[in-house]
Amino acid sequence: MRRTIIICFVCATFILLTGCWDRRETNDLAIITGVGLDINKEGEIEVTVEIYSPGGSIGGGGGSQEDESKTVLRTGRGVSIPEAIEDLNKKLSREIIWNHTEVIVINKKFAEMGIRDELDFFVRHTEPRLRSYVFISEGNTKDIMALRPPLERNSSEVLIKLAESEVLMKVTLFELVEMLKEESGASILPLIDKLPPEKGRQPLETIAYINRSAVLKQGKMIGSINDQITRGVLWFRDEIKESIVTVKPEEADGFISMNLIKGRTDLIPKMDGYQLKMTVKVVTVDDVIQNQTNWDLNKVEELKMLEKELVKKIEKRLTDTLEKVQKEMKADVIGFAEEFRRKHPEQWKEIKEEWEGKFPTVEVTFDIEAKILRTGKGRIS
Repeated sequence: MRRTIIICFVCATFILLTGCWDRRETNDLAIITGVGLDINKEGEIEVTVEIYSPGGSIGGGGGSQEDESKTVLRTGRGVSIPEAIEDLNKKLSREIIWNHTEVIVINKKFAEMGIRDELDFFVRHTEPRLRSYVFISEGNTKDIMALRPPLERNSSEVLIKLAESEVLMKVTLFELVEMLKEESGASILPLIDKLPPEKGRQPLETIAYINRSAVLKQGKMIGSINDQITRGVLWFRDEIKESIVTVKPEEADGFISMNLIKGRTDLIPKMDGYQLKMTVKVVTVDDVIQNQTNWDLNKVEELKMLEKELVKKIEKRLTDTLEKVQKEMKADVIGFAEEFRRKHPEQWKEIKEEWEGKFPTVEVTFDIEAKILRTGKGRIS
């Protein structure tokens, strides 16, 4: 018995001494931090990957860009994303690791042809993150990825910080997939472009910035909206985080600017026979950050007048947003379809096939409440 125990103990010891047989050394890996998707002149898909190389430069050809941060670009081509990645693998001496990918940039031309089928790769693959931020680019994504930002390590880090600032649209891969699955068939993504380099800088020594938002229907880009309309969309979707509103009351001799502290939007749908109605209820709390007028905001009367001006400005922004996305683009990126489906599921079944035609006819009313929390210390005399 004792002999048997000793033999088992020795065998167990040998097993423990084998170590991590499937361990992957960092120096043997190509860690993907960002991905760009383009369509070339031949109609092929080009997949450009931004690789962080902790162990030094990465071998292989295919159009590289290296700098002190050890960031390298490689491009693969093919009729599909998997084929382009297979081509990419031929140009790398290391194993590709996708689970650090935080940014996916899609060329505008690519998006106009449709992104639904191609995004299927990133959803089905076990490694790419569903938390990756997704952008549409005005120009080639390779040009965006090749930029050398003055402050950040690479373009992916710039885009991550832009998304996390939440000033305009922020969309992850998971959120995009959810939008593509929604009843409305409409989705919205941040649209980026290159900022012109500062005087004395090299052409690549600049950053990408969010310039408008791309609107898609059934996975195909149909147009774009400016920053003001984008913020209106964020109000409708209850996703507004940052907002500065400047008003010029008729009775005042200058401008007053306010900064959003918190805001909430509720969409309240109603079906009145064949007429679809939506009440947009907005509650906002703001601080005054600049007062160029002679108004004394410590006086209740003038403070109430300012709150009314704030209500008018928010309603104007929401009305302008409706005019663009509901009447002109007919793209329900503001979430009306989901609210009708959620609140009136049985009636929704009868109209969902006709939603594209029904959406522009929805009658919208506003119920906006604005409160000024802090007015500041008063005007400098």
